[in-house]
Amino acid sequence: MPKAPSQYAGFWIRTGACIIDTFILLVIMLFFLMLFYQGDWDLVLDTGLSEQPSVLWFDIFINYLLPFILTILVWQIWSASPGKILLGIKIVDATTGENLKPLQSVIRYVGYIPSSLVLCLGLIWVAFDKKKQGWHDKIANTVVIKHNE
Repeated sequence: MPKAPSQYAGFWIRTGACIIDTFILLVIMLFFLMLFYQGDWDLVLDTGLSEQPSVLWFDIFINYLLPFILTILVWQIWSASPGKILLGIKIVDATTGENLKPLQSVIRYVGYIPSSLVLCLGLIWVAFDKKKQGWHDKIANTVVIKHNE
């Protein structure tokens, strides 16, 4: 459990971690998209589109299920995303300071939806909250802390 507010990870370091995670996720998604929609490399890279017909189940998997599965998986394995690991922060239960439970990870991930809906106010909230919690953290009872191991 964090002992002092100075141990909570703030807005900018979390933003940096998010940028790193987004880049990694986009590379993974692009790999699968290019593998599935073969042959349109230039068109896919230039426009994100392919001349081949779209396959709804695959697009839903790549855009929604794959990010969900990968995010929950890495949170469960490392208590952090790759970006958070690189920047020395991790996600823990706000009450116990222990690693996230699976249901808590799912709630936190789904909590990004209301956090993002109104001009991303729930994400910006991290900058002003004394525990540096966004709405998704408050919903899931989590905090992001500086981690030195």
